[in-house]
Amino acid sequence: MVNTENSRPTGPETYVVGVDYGTLSGRAVVVRVSDGAELAVAEHPYTHAVLDRALPDGTALPPDWALQVPSDYIDVLRHAVPEALARSGVRPEQVIGIGTDFTACTVLPVLADGTPLCDLPEYAARPHAYVKLWRHHAAQAQADRITALAEERKEPWLKRYGGKISSEWEFAKALQLLEEDPELYELTDRWLEAADWIVWRLCGTYVRNACTAGYKGQHQDGRYPSRDYLAALNPGFAGFVTDKLEHPIGQLGDLAGRLTAEAAAWTGLPEGIAVCVGNVDAHVTAPAATAVEPGRMVAIMGTSTCHVMSSDQWAEVPGMCGVVDGGILPGLWGYEAGQSGVGDIFGWFVRTGFPAAYAEEAAALGRDAHEHLTALAAEQAIGEHGLIALDWQSGNRSVLVDHDLSGVLVGLTLATRPEDVYRALLEATAFGTRTIIEAFETSGVPVQELIIAGGLTKNALLMQIYADVTRRPLGVIDSAQGPALGAAMHAAVAAGAYADIRAAARSMGKARPGVYLPDPERAAAYDRLYAEYRLLHDYFGRGTNEVMHRLRGLRAEASAHS
Repeated sequence: MVNTENSRPTGPETYVVGVDYGTLSGRAVVVRVSDGAELAVAEHPYTHAVLDRALPDGTALPPDWALQVPSDYIDVLRHAVPEALARSGVRPEQVIGIGTDFTACTVLPVLADGTPLCDLPEYAARPHAYVKLWRHHAAQAQADRITALAEERKEPWLKRYGGKISSEWEFAKALQLLEEDPELYELTDRWLEAADWIVWRLCGTYVRNACTAGYKGQHQDGRYPSRDYLAALNPGFAGFVTDKLEHPIGQLGDLAGRLTAEAAAWTGLPEGIAVCVGNVDAHVTAPAATAVEPGRMVAIMGTSTCHVMSSDQWAEVPGMCGVVDGGILPGLWGYEAGQSGVGDIFGWFVRTGFPAAYAEEAAALGRDAHEHLTALAAEQAIGEHGLIALDWQSGNRSVLVDHDLSGVLVGLTLATRPEDVYRALLEATAFGTRTIIEAFETSGVPVQELIIAGGLTKNALLMQIYADVTRRPLGVIDSAQGPALGAAMHAAVAAGAYADIRAAARSMGKARPGVYLPDPERAAAYDRLYAEYRLLHDYFGRGTNEVMHRLRGLRAEASAHS
């Protein structure tokens, strides 16, 4: 029951469950509806993690592929949700709803009843039968053609995506499926986001969520790209929207359906509770971080970073991932940008550049590798390492929208130490975020504050670097499970506990403003390094030197021959 006077629930305490599907695991959190208190969390890693080298049967994958196994997502419901519920002490009958969020664009081909093609034994050795994870970048050629044709035809929807369509999105990945495995394309009855597939499995009803439809499916002003446009890409692609994609769209916070008996048995939750329309991990975090007014950008930092912000101003921001009316909050334009690699880059360096002597020293001090390198890097003055890096090990999502770009490190000498490189990589990701902010500001969309969510908030050095580089106060979400909290908040709305997500955010959201403040002296020092970053950024990223694309071509040739 909702008290409309103060928008807080009245009566006995009730609870909701939020489930956050990340890149390597899923997390479930049990949240009190009245105030957003998180009573318990449980995490379940995906058994198959990310398939980027081979399928489960050993079938080799080419470069730039990233697949997943959908049964791993069901295992999260079987394990993480009951575990979180048990830890919380909440009785199942006190839970009124469940909400989910997912990485995006993470898509899969299914039959009419929702069965993934990879679950059929006869297709288990076919890579295109599997889930294509958000970071599957092997459809870059298709994305380039989608963009080029839209430019040639002056398609009006292209400006809503900063002028470029990403290889990570629905149409590029579907076109790759058609052109590389046309038999599986024909067998595909529905091409859908994992965010919607998991809701389908929970409530038995397929509802396409407005967030992914707008940002990842090029759905603008009630329309998808036209049949004529799709036919010009490939005659066999003409019916993609009508045959495989188009479906009724549910708004964020709407009721998708009720928990089925099967899903109740998986989760330990009561049959018939509210199941919320699906959502994207980054976008669902904004209200959890109380970012419900214009000008507050939320950066959800994990393996990658997604930047989301709502505004009352519409603008064409170069290289943005998209702008969607109501894509984050009703009544406002929701903007998205991002960086394809952040935590992944730090993890890559630890795996490949952390010497045994450093590991021994870290163990003696009770630190893990990241903590040890951070502590050593924190002792340095800005610029002391003499390095500058480009944060493109996973390509560039914004503002260049080119996943064939790659990382760069300039300034190496025989005196360069692991902590030097590590700090340069931390700084490079901050420079990437500043590039995104400047693209928004110069387009007339002001960014007053940056709020950080995600696991990287625990690195105080990294947070201070971001404050200094961007010259903005950094707020921090007061939750270790921002996406799951946001999903739970939307579940509370779907269950009728709050009138809308803004009301839920006032009671359940949590963030601490101005935790890290920019230091003028450090900011000035970073301005000089940032100028060098932008020189490299434009030199390698805007066509002056195409060496990265040439190297990728040579790699592809060598891989084909081997």
